[in-house]
Amino acid sequence: MTPNQKRALAAALATGIAGAHEGLKFTPYYDPPGILTVCQGHTGPDVIKGKRYSLAECDAFLTDDMRKAVGLVDACQPGLPVPVLASFADAVFNGGPTIACNRTKSTAARLLYAHDYAAACEQHLRWNKAKVAGVMVVLPGLTTRTIERRNLCMEGL
Repeated sequence: MTPNQKRALAAALATGIAGAHEGLKFTPYYDPPGILTVCQGHTGPDVIKGKRYSLAECDAFLTDDMRKAVGLVDACQPGLPVPVLASFADAVFNGGPTIACNRTKSTAARLLYAHDYAAACEQHLRWNKAKVAGVMVVLPGLTTRTIERRNLCMEGL
């Protein structure tokens, strides 16, 4: 499998998780931590409050966002098995690169770097919280998602 094929497969697997958990909303809304979000978890300066987005725009956002997430994980942790890459790409898409790339702040990143993939996969379960009104709280939907990530991550190990 070429590196591009590996990244494409990982993006497809990660998109499956994101699609199942993000839902699809054509008008921007604030997610539990208060971030303006649209479509299937897309955030950023191109999200315009009050605008209605098309299905094509939402598909393009998710494809591009997941491609970027896979690329970030692949750059900071090269050579990961596809299920591991996919699970951490979804985590990066959902919460940013710290979980996979910041070895100072993330046990998962340190374990990935050490090639202890099974232990790194288990770390997904710890990333089920978000700041809501300035307080870290467990989000039930995120707990379900982290379990799914962990399960994907463990495939083939």
